[in-house]
Amino acid sequence: MQVKKLSLALATAGLWWLGSSVAFAQELQVTESSVDSAQQQEKINARLAEIAAEEKAAKLAANGHFVDRRSYGTQKETDPPRYVRQANKTWLKDFDSFADVDWLDLGLEYRARYEYRDNDFRRRDENLDQPILLRTRAFVGVKNILDPLRFAIELQDSRRNNGDYTREFDTRDINYLHVLQGYFELNFKDSFLDKDDLGNARPAWVRYGRHAWEAIDRRLIARNEWRNTTNNFQGWRGNIGDKKNDWQLEWFAVQPIQRFTRENDEVNKSQDFYGVIGDYRGWSDYVTFEPYYLLLKQDGDKVKYDTDGRPAVASAKVDREIHTGGLRVYGNIPGTQFDYDASYIKQWGDVQRLVGASLIKVDHDAYAYNAEIGYSFKHPWKPRFSVFYGVASGDRTTPSGADRTDSGRFDRLFGFARPWSNDDYIQMENIRTPKIRLEFEPKIAFLDRVQVDTGFSWYQLDQASDRWNAGANLQDRTGRSGKDLGKEYDLRIRFPINQYASLNLGYAHFWAGDFVKTTSRRVAGQSDRAADSDFFYTELTLLGF
Repeated sequence: MQVKKLSLALATAGLWWLGSSVAFAQELQVTESSVDSAQQQEKINARLAEIAAEEKAAKLAANGHFVDRRSYGTQKETDPPRYVRQANKTWLKDFDSFADVDWLDLGLEYRARYEYRDNDFRRRDENLDQPILLRTRAFVGVKNILDPLRFAIELQDSRRNNGDYTREFDTRDINYLHVLQGYFELNFKDSFLDKDDLGNARPAWVRYGRHAWEAIDRRLIARNEWRNTTNNFQGWRGNIGDKKNDWQLEWFAVQPIQRFTRENDEVNKSQDFYGVIGDYRGWSDYVTFEPYYLLLKQDGDKVKYDTDGRPAVASAKVDREIHTGGLRVYGNIPGTQFDYDASYIKQWGDVQRLVGASLIKVDHDAYAYNAEIGYSFKHPWKPRFSVFYGVASGDRTTPSGADRTDSGRFDRLFGFARPWSNDDYIQMENIRTPKIRLEFEPKIAFLDRVQVDTGFSWYQLDQASDRWNAGANLQDRTGRSGKDLGKEYDLRIRFPINQYASLNLGYAHFWAGDFVKTTSRRVAGQSDRAADSDFFYTELTLLGF
């Protein structure tokens, strides 16, 4: 009996041991499998990190510290302009004599725009105007081969056909053939300053001659690419560093060019314009800083013409000294799809004002600020939604009689009107405006790279007693017409047909507010003027290279 019990115990122990061994083997197999999976995942994560590092290194090699802004309408024109190409990168490369020509820049651009403007509030009368705006540009530049000496010339011809309004004094649309740019340059690819922390050389250049360029966010210095004519200046420009560097410094000392419709343009010797603009990109993964200082001085005794080339009136022949200091910050929020762009600008100085037959001097104290926040969705159409708010101060004008108060109206200097308004109704003075906007690139099988943007804007005067400059200079000094300018909806579609042609279509509808309805109907013969306007355009651009 004892033998049987012992045999049974041993058999039971054997079965338990066998079962435990099987379970242990299975557990060991699972553990080894988990370890293998974890090791495999570690390898995958390591490789992904390597790829990300390689992509970042490639991006740094291509762009350096530069991170482009995403805010709407603030992309500066390139230098040289976008329509310019290096000779051996154009169709000329098929000719043996141009195959190695990397020292010559060439550009030829023709733009034609048809506009349909029904009840254009920039005009003092209600009307249907359908102008055709024509602009031709040509550029030739020489670089590298004679370094450090370089030079360039850019010509422009701006005309308007089929419009209902006089062409004699309208330099917004008309400026016959003239030299837009023409300068000599000393260019040093490696300046006396050390390379930045990424090893990028810090080039430097200085130019003298005639210039047309854009700076900061284009709101104070712009070529005005939308407008048919272009701002330009004569004098000195210089630059240390470029957009790849951790910091860059631009300076200028120029005089504006006085445009005329048909006569030769001339230097406006009544104004001197100086500026220093910095860019710090050392933290560009988070933020780029753009501090700047600008100075505009005007000698009233030398003022001869207004901006349209008419003989200046007595109230325009005043001394002005306007200092402008500002800071712009922009960037992308790491780890998110959000971006931002914000500026604050302060102006101070003094200006003369004509009171009766005498000139008095008053202080100039004005400001402007704007901010935009955008979100880019992860979608093949690349949609971006943004919210914007902008302010430029107005002047607290007295209701009647001589106005001896300080000047509070912000001076936009030589900035652009777009994208304040697609109707061209708003300029950067006496304005408060919130905006919402959507941009996207629809995927269309038969047409590549289409870009669409659409938005809605609300407009109010900052000061009810100050003028609406872009709107035919309308004003109610009592302020009783209120501040409500109105609302605007806009849509733009851009079609790149091929490398030499592109087509733009646009539409904007404006609903007039109380101020616009009241003041526009006080104009003689306009008591029943309509309370809204429509603007449609189609624009064709052709390139020669």
